[in-house]
Amino acid sequence: YCAYSRSIVMKTCKKMGIKTVAVHSDVDASAVHVKMADEAVCVGPAPTNKSYLNMDAIMDAIRKTGSQAVHPGYGFLSENKEFAKRLAAEDVVFIGPDTHAIHAMGDKIESKLLAKAANVNVIPGFDGVVEVSYTVNMVVLATTFCKHMIILATNQTGSTFNSFRLSSQEAASSFGDDRLLIEKFVDNPRHIEIQVLADKHGNALWLNERECSIQRRNQKVVEEAPSTFLDPETRRAMGEQAVQLAKAVQYSSAGTVEFLVDSNKNFYFLEMNTRLQVEHPITECITGLDLVQQMIRVAKGFPLLHKQEDIPINGWAIESRVYAEDPYKSFGLPSIGRLSQYQEPINLPKVRVDSGIQEGSDISIYYDPMISKLVTYGATRAEALQRMEAALDNYVIRGVTHNIPLLREIITHPRFISGDITTNFLPEEYPEGFKGHQLTSEGRRELVATAAALYVSAQLRSQRFLGNLRVSTTPQEQRQWELCVELEKGSHTVAVSRSGSTFTVEVDGVKVEVSGEWNLASALLPVTINRTPRVLQCLSRDAGGDITLQYLGTQFKVRVLSQLVSTLSAHMPEKVPEDTSSILRSPMPGSVVAVSVKPGDVVAEGQEICVIEAMKMQNSLIAAKAAKVKSVHCKAGETVGEGDLLVQLE
Repeated sequence: YCAYSRSIVMKTCKKMGIKTVAVHSDVDASAVHVKMADEAVCVGPAPTNKSYLNMDAIMDAIRKTGSQAVHPGYGFLSENKEFAKRLAAEDVVFIGPDTHAIHAMGDKIESKLLAKAANVNVIPGFDGVVEVSYTVNMVVLATTFCKHMIILATNQTGSTFNSFRLSSQEAASSFGDDRLLIEKFVDNPRHIEIQVLADKHGNALWLNERECSIQRRNQKVVEEAPSTFLDPETRRAMGEQAVQLAKAVQYSSAGTVEFLVDSNKNFYFLEMNTRLQVEHPITECITGLDLVQQMIRVAKGFPLLHKQEDIPINGWAIESRVYAEDPYKSFGLPSIGRLSQYQEPINLPKVRVDSGIQEGSDISIYYDPMISKLVTYGATRAEALQRMEAALDNYVIRGVTHNIPLLREIITHPRFISGDITTNFLPEEYPEGFKGHQLTSEGRRELVATAAALYVSAQLRSQRFLGNLRVSTTPQEQRQWELCVELEKGSHTVAVSRSGSTFTVEVDGVKVEVSGEWNLASALLPVTINRTPRVLQCLSRDAGGDITLQYLGTQFKVRVLSQLVSTLSAHMPEKVPEDTSSILRSPMPGSVVAVSVKPGDVVAEGQEICVIEAMKMQNSLIAAKAAKVKSVHCKAGETVGEGDLLVQLE
């Protein structure tokens, strides 16, 4: 029921010779998984509670098509025991664990008690009764897809109610269950999970671990397998405890046991996900197993083909979750739009892209903003990281804002490369928020030189004629240029000379040599800068010299002008920036859940004004200063776009 999971399941089914039926909402009628399936059935309108969570409509689709089994994917009804019961009642196979295991592991309180009884390490002090006498986590209880896992210290009583309200509303909206779990907070942990696989004959295996510590808003961003942190003894102990828990609940399918691991390699049970995980491809890369195929075999009743000693760790795999999000806003607020251009880097060696979209697909406000799972594999971690860097540079996404700038900064960060990470990595490394790639003096010269060379290439192309020339004399081609390049409020006077496809650009007294094919029609701009290969992307350029380049993952706006135009532009008036303290604009597209003010109200600084929801995430918008409300331009239930005016203050 997730776009990327539906496509992956269908690929495996086709490989196994199994016919497939796609269920879809009306806005997903042209989705990739619908085109891949042998049959397709619309189960309702866009809102999830009327389509992908509509059990009656889905059961009707099953009866109509005569389907024998259902694979639930990663989300929606994948961990819903009532759905599994309804399937069993109609003799339809649920490709996942039975209802007992779903129920036991789906309730976070009961699952911890069962884990303790199975001799699995649990967070110290947990006994089923909560006494808030220490820093705690507030976790959505119904599901592992919690957008809020809020840390509350004992002195934060003033913010407790608001945190509770947002968490419970989000849980109810997305999963129909608003219960919350409060538990003791483990400081600076790693999030490491164990993949398990079990059959209906009492056999169970652990398929090594996945490191999932790089997170934003408690949602995973970058994962890898294996972990740089675990030694063989700790890995074995975690794997054996995960299998103990699986056997304790008579688990049969693929599942994931998640742990928090402290700096001393003490590990504590967090939860068990009774479904296929988004990050399962990295486990497939290092073990050679197709987990979807294994799930289908187990559901059919076949025993596992492998023993524990057959499970290898071959090489290293890394997964980046590519989202339609703006990473400059809270490390990623949703973006919507149509993919006007989309090109996956699957031409590169040992790169895997799991996606459910294609060029022309729409990213809407209704579903998860993930575009794809980008996976790279290598014999070593360094090799996998190098391939991830190249894959991100070669990934073309136009029409929506995406998080590739953040992903590339993470995988090239010295701390990440060293393996020194915790779940607090992002807020610790970017305490003021993510600002994109910070240019060094060398990087600045590279970018300025490339922009100047691109500008000259475009000028030369515009001077060429096709066919016979009307002018009898051919002008001598220019080979040297004096330009002004503006970048990040700085201005550089550069001298450019050309020899064939190679440009020599003098920037700040340093010569930079840039060569390439200069195909201005291509989405990718592969160049060699001082003998170093780079892949840039020219996102836009106009006749006025404005060029937007994606360089080292981050978009930079560059302005290239002739010396004369540069001199004249200094006399142009500057646009006065908008006073953002007096207005409140929507930071993302979505729907208005609530409006807490009306014209004439006096609000305090930090007071909630309205709540916006998009892609299963709610955001409370607050006043930037104490003031009187002048006008309100939205109401509950309305849909708003990014940047729309919501409230104006006096």
